[in-house]
Amino acid sequence: MQSHQQPTAPLSRVVRTEADAATNVGRLAATVDRLSEEIRRAQRAAEGRALIEVAKGILVERLQCGPTAAAQQLATLAEQADLTQLELAADIINQAARDRISQTARDFLDAMRPERSPREVADVAVRLRSAEIGMLAATESQAVAQSLLEHALAPLGATGVAIWAAGPDASLTLVGHAGFSAAEAGRWRYVPPGVATPAHCALIERDAVWTRALSEVGLPSIGMREAPDGGRVTVPAGTGGRILGVLEIGWPTPLEPQPPQVIKQVEALADLCAHTLELPADPGGTPGLAELTNLADALPDAALVLTPHLDGDGDLADFRISHINPRFVDPAGRPAGVVSGALMLEAYPLAADEGGLFSVIERVHATGEPFIADHMTITALVDQVPLDNIATVSVTRHGEGVLLIWRLQDESARLASLLQHAQRLGRIGAFEENALTREIIWSSQLYALHGLEPGQPPIPLEQLADYAHPDDADAIGRFLRKLLYHRLPDSTTFRLQRPDGIARHIRVVADPVLSPDGRLLAIRGAFQDISSQHWTEVALAATRDQLAHSEQQAAERNRLALQLQRAIMPPTRGPIEAFDLNIAVRYRPAEHEHLVGGDWYDATILPSKQILLSVGDVAGHGIEAATGMVVLRNALRGLAATGASPSQMLGWLNLVAHHLTENVTATAICALYDPHTRVLRWARAGHLPPILIRGDEAVEMDMIGGVLLGAVSEADYDEGQVQLEQGDIILMYTDGLIERRDRDLHHSQEQLLRTATRHTSTLEHRLDYLLTHSNSDTDDDTCLVGIQLR
Repeated sequence: MQSHQQPTAPLSRVVRTEADAATNVGRLAATVDRLSEEIRRAQRAAEGRALIEVAKGILVERLQCGPTAAAQQLATLAEQADLTQLELAADIINQAARDRISQTARDFLDAMRPERSPREVADVAVRLRSAEIGMLAATESQAVAQSLLEHALAPLGATGVAIWAAGPDASLTLVGHAGFSAAEAGRWRYVPPGVATPAHCALIERDAVWTRALSEVGLPSIGMREAPDGGRVTVPAGTGGRILGVLEIGWPTPLEPQPPQVIKQVEALADLCAHTLELPADPGGTPGLAELTNLADALPDAALVLTPHLDGDGDLADFRISHINPRFVDPAGRPAGVVSGALMLEAYPLAADEGGLFSVIERVHATGEPFIADHMTITALVDQVPLDNIATVSVTRHGEGVLLIWRLQDESARLASLLQHAQRLGRIGAFEENALTREIIWSSQLYALHGLEPGQPPIPLEQLADYAHPDDADAIGRFLRKLLYHRLPDSTTFRLQRPDGIARHIRVVADPVLSPDGRLLAIRGAFQDISSQHWTEVALAATRDQLAHSEQQAAERNRLALQLQRAIMPPTRGPIEAFDLNIAVRYRPAEHEHLVGGDWYDATILPSKQILLSVGDVAGHGIEAATGMVVLRNALRGLAATGASPSQMLGWLNLVAHHLTENVTATAICALYDPHTRVLRWARAGHLPPILIRGDEAVEMDMIGGVLLGAVSEADYDEGQVQLEQGDIILMYTDGLIERRDRDLHHSQEQLLRTATRHTSTLEHRLDYLLTHSNSDTDDDTCLVGIQLR
């Protein structure tokens, strides 16, 4: 039989085909890049031509000449000033505009002269004016963000821009971004009100917020995953006193303090953003004002509709009281017509006090965040005398208008309510006993205090001893003699025997009311139930004795634990040199003695000429943790003499922790270094892995398996190894070096890796640097062991 095979292409042809395809893809990518760059150059050229054309128009108006003569004049002036036509055009526009951008350029020139050349100063004006032209030409906020980043912010080192639009409820919506990925922008398209972010802080504080690094403030924001330690600035953007949005700018690295000239540039760019976010004006008037007026008229409390009143520069100067509802009550008692139509500070000038009502209205109008207060002071002038009124106040923004609602509290009703509240809280009842008619008046709280019904007759003072404990009769007698005979104020305490059988400790205070000729007219006073105070004092005395005994015992235990810990591990220890290794150890005890813990370290040369290295952390504090540390540390030294591997030693040490101690659990790392092979073998029991520093890079060693000591009766431990090279450094540490309450452990580990790469002259200096720059805040013990191969 003959076999028939399909003809196949030669291998060389297949290889050439794949190579040609790869070459074509590369050519296509290069073409795309070239065309994109040409588009960008064309855009920049168009923006530059736009600036030059604006400058020509200014020269035409000033010189009363034609476009051709203006162009020739611009070229001549640029040559004489040794500037490009674009730089001179930006300067001409600044002189004519007299706006925020021109002021920023002038400040930059004043601050930098003579260090900066005119060309460097002109570059600032060109960048800001180019950004303005790009923003005006943009049809959407996304293009505005791109123009800002490209023209104005990239030269300052920024790599990301986000433009947030502020909602009426102080929420934030991402309307434009540049330098951030589409996926990241999608996650941050909307920030609800009340969520703390750098942009929200700028909105609420109504001021720029400069942040050195996002990781230092702990607030989430767009792009934080890509650059957690990058700098960030958020600037509110608004007009006419109302914040329309926030401009957020990101840097890839920590942001150092910026000079005032850069700060003013950023603020000028925020002003440009405000104009792009500004809503179009309604020809019919303020948006929603009619609806807001109808809403105010339907409310049961006094309501005022306020609209912003701007000065000649377009800044907020005051609020116009555009409408008041029928239930309006003026704190100064004036007719409603006097207030309606007036400016807020004209009608209520004392509202301008710091933190007063005007500041609240201004903040609500700027940010949209509503304000509600149950008790707020509204001060009005009555015959040029300040009069304070307590009111329930609500302030909300609706479009461009602000709705102010208040409910003034009646003074007598308010005082009566406060008095009843105070008597109820203090368990106090008042009384008055007429000395002439024998009429007795009790407050309602006094009936409840004595265990009587409101309709029952009150108890006269002269019969008070009949309702008290017999042992208190003498004290009551002395109280009555001083009050009724000597007619002087007095007080006493006694045990009241109530009809329901309950005994209460009572304090009575009384004051005689005398006529002008000295006759006794009445007795006024109050009874107070002090039973809780009495029994608290009794319990406190007993507890104080017990606490003193407990404190003495605790102090003794802490002293013993501290002595034991310092005897085993002194806080300082000199460097160790063993074969080809430099070994350094550091121990930092807790600042408070009652937090004495069970951290340990060890570095010793074994009879086999191998070097044992270990760190560990016993759970808990006090004498139990310290004694547990001694047991495990000494046991590990003994186990090392057997010649076993690190994983085997941890398996045996787990048996010791589980069976030979009382509920001791611990984490640990055990390592053996062989000077002949320069191999470090190690195992871990629930502990953070060591750090390997090689050259300029610091990495965590593999997270091999191993449960903490004492958790289970039997456990197997994995073992890892690393071949050390000359100059390599191994660091082993306990969690007291990095642990913080306000962030997760993973973030702290990353921070430690960055800190560990800092170059130092010796291994000991590196360990000291790590301890000094440790950002932990748990006040826990810290052990640190480092080895370096010479």
